[in-house]
Amino acid sequence: MSTNRRTAIAVRSIGVASAAAALALGVAGNAFACSIGEFTPSAGCDDSGHGYIQVVDKDYSQTPVNITVSTGGQSVGDKTGVVGSKEGVTVTFPVDWQPSTTYTVTVVKTSGGQVGTKDVTTPDKACSTPTTPTTPPASPSSPATPSTPATTAPSTPATTPSSTTSAPAVADTNAPSPAAGGSQNLAETGGGSNTGLIAGVAAALVAVGGGAVFALRRRNPAARH
Repeated sequence: MSTNRRTAIAVRSIGVASAAAALALGVAGNAFACSIGEFTPSAGCDDSGHGYIQVVDKDYSQTPVNITVSTGGQSVGDKTGVVGSKEGVTVTFPVDWQPSTTYTVTVVKTSGGQVGTKDVTTPDKACSTPTTPTTPPASPSSPATPSTPATTAPSTPATTPSSTTSAPAVADTNAPSPAAGGSQNLAETGGGSNTGLIAGVAAALVAVGGGAVFALRRRNPAARH
């Protein structure tokens, strides 16, 4: 085999290998590139009865993107610099959406370049505000225990001295005291044992007095003479 033929075969082999490598790199690049298929939009209601539209970004390449939600050509929410992940990053847009309405999600690379768009249709029923639970009726209370009436002690009437109450009688000091040695009345028992002695002393005093008077009378006529 001539040298030219060998060189041609070698060059052809290198070209085939290069083409295969380029094709493989192209497929790999497309596999890791940011695509609209990695974005999943949905609509729902939160616990407070408000609507929202959320987008889950599962971009393996973690390419920063800007996400916009619009309806009828009017934007209702947007987020910039969103970076996805293999597990998924959820971006929520508070939107008071109308039932059975189509919203468009547009994804654009932050560095520039269109990723794509996706549509989402809201449910056929609007979000409803949760009603406040009514207070359950109070359980019937047990009958009240009759209270024991308080025992009130009878009030002691005030001892106000009556104005008509007579003062205690004062003993008459001029009344004759009962004779010593007995408490019986002389009218009931007769004369006491000292009555005779008292009468004798009185008679003696009378006699002495009479003698003294008689003596004075006799002295007076003698003095006159």
